[in-house]
Amino acid sequence: MRMPQEQGRVEASKAGGNLHSFHNAPLSTGARPLASSDSTEELEGEEREAWKAALPSESYVPRVMPRLLSTGDMVATFLLIVFFITNATTAVAGGAAAFTYWAIGALAFFIPGVIATAQLGVIFPHEGSLYNWTHKAFGGYWSFFAAFCAWFPGVLVIISAGDVIVSYLQGLNPGWLTEPWQQGLFIIVLIAVTSTLAIQRYSAVQKLVNLVAGLTLVAVMLLGLAGLVWLLRGHPSATSFSHLSDWSIRFDKNSGNLYLFGLITLAYLGTEVPLNMGGEVARLRVITRHLFWGAVLVIVGYGIATFALLVIAGPQNGAAPFALVHVVDLALGKFMGNVVAFCLMSFFIMAMVVYNYAYARLLMVAGIDQRLPVKVARLNRQRVPANAMIFQAAVAIVVTAFVFLLAPYTVQITTPANLSTEVYNVMLASSTLVWAFSAGFLFFNLIRLHGMRHPLLRERRIVPAPLLWGSVLCGSVACFLAIIGTLFYSWTNLISNTQWFIIISVLTFAYLVIAAIGSMFANSEANWESARL
Repeated sequence: MRMPQEQGRVEASKAGGNLHSFHNAPLSTGARPLASSDSTEELEGEEREAWKAALPSESYVPRVMPRLLSTGDMVATFLLIVFFITNATTAVAGGAAAFTYWAIGALAFFIPGVIATAQLGVIFPHEGSLYNWTHKAFGGYWSFFAAFCAWFPGVLVIISAGDVIVSYLQGLNPGWLTEPWQQGLFIIVLIAVTSTLAIQRYSAVQKLVNLVAGLTLVAVMLLGLAGLVWLLRGHPSATSFSHLSDWSIRFDKNSGNLYLFGLITLAYLGTEVPLNMGGEVARLRVITRHLFWGAVLVIVGYGIATFALLVIAGPQNGAAPFALVHVVDLALGKFMGNVVAFCLMSFFIMAMVVYNYAYARLLMVAGIDQRLPVKVARLNRQRVPANAMIFQAAVAIVVTAFVFLLAPYTVQITTPANLSTEVYNVMLASSTLVWAFSAGFLFFNLIRLHGMRHPLLRERRIVPAPLLWGSVLCGSVACFLAIIGTLFYSWTNLISNTQWFIIISVLTFAYLVIAAIGSMFANSEANWESARL
C-alpha cells in the first residue's frame, strides 16, 4: 500500500527520529509485515515460531521510510547497479564469441538470478533483500554472513566507478591524472562529493538517478547507431563474424577464450541490490516488473555496446574503457562522441551515489535488528541512513588511499602505475568472488525454504515449479563455475595465472573468514543489545 510522504513524516516524528523508543518497545508488537501469513500449519515447533516472528526492521522501516518507489525508479536503480557498460570492453577480447558468452551468462546465471530474486522479493518484500531472505531461511548468523559478503564488494565498486571516470578523463586528455597519487586524490574527492549527494532527500536524488538512467540509454542508442552507420558507409567490420569458429568456445591453452566465462557471467551480479530498498517500493508488483524490464535493458545494452566495439574497433582496440567513446567519434563525429562521454561519465558518478545508498540499507537494517550498533541505523533530517553512508564512504576512502597513495610508493616491485593497477585488479576480483558467493544464497535460500515447506513459497510462486527449480539448479552451477574460472584466469597481463590463483584464493578466503568472524560478533552484539533492553 502506498504511504503518502506526509504520513511517513508523522510516523517518523512519532518514532522520535531514532531507534531508541522502538527498541524499548516489545519487539513482538511491531506492525505485521507485508509478507507474513497465517497459513503455517505445515510448520512445526521452532520453525513455525520463526516464521511467525518478524524482524524489527520489517515494521520499523515502513513507519519512517514511506513506500514511494515506482517501477520506473527501480528500473533506473537496477540499471545503475547491474549495467556497468565498461564490461563490454572486457568481453570484446573474445571477438564474436563474446556474444556466445553473453548469451550463456544470461541464460545460465542472470535470468535464473532474476527469477530467484523476484520469487524471494515477492515472498518477503522487506528492506535488506538478501539479509532478510537469508534470515528467513537460515537464521541470524547466516543472514549477517551473506549480507557482509554482499556489502563489502559494493564499497569497492564505488572505487571502481571512480576509477572508470579517471580513465575517461585520461581519454579526453592524456595529460590528466597520470600519476597514481593524482588518481587516488581525485577518486577520494569523488567519493566525498557523491556521498554528500547520497545523504540528501531521497526523492530528489532518485530524480537524478532516473535522469542519468535515461542518459545511459541515449548512450547505448548512439553506440548502436554508430555500429550501423559504420557498416552502411561501406567500412568493413573490424571483427570476423562469418565463420562458426568465430563464435565458438575455445579451450586452447594459448588461444582459448574460456577465461571470459567467469568475467562475463559475473558482470551480471547485483540483481538483488535494488531490493535492499524493498521496504520502500510502492506496490508489490513493482518487484517483478522492475526485474523484468531491468533484465531486458541490461541484456540488450551489453549486446549493443559489444556490437559497436567489435564492428568499429575490433577485439584489440576495443578493450579500453574509452573505446566506447572513440567508436562513436569515428562513426558519428566528435560531437556525438562527447555526448556519449558525458552520458557515461554521468552514469558512473551516479553509480557511486546509488551503490552508497543501496548498500547503506544493509547496515541500516542490521542496526535496527541489533546486529550492529544502533547508531549505524539512525536517519538524518532527510530520512536517509546518513551514518551508514558516511561509514561506507570512509571505508572507500581508506581503501583508495591504500591502493593509489600508499602501495605504489612503498612496495618497490614494479612501476607505481603498474602496481596500483595490479593491486586494484586483485582487490576487485577477490571481492567480486565474495559477492558471487553471496549471490549463491539466492538459490540456497529457495532450496532451504522448500525443505522447510514454507507456505508462502507455494502461495506466491510466480513461475511454474519446473522453471523455478531449473533456475535454482542452473544458477547455482553457473555461479560455481564462474567462481572457479575467475580463480584460475588472471584479469590482468601483469600477473600470471599461477600467481593470480594463489593471491586471489588467499584474499577471498581471508574475506570469508572476516565475514564469518564478523557474523559471530554480530550475534554477540544482538544478544548484548537484547540484554540491555
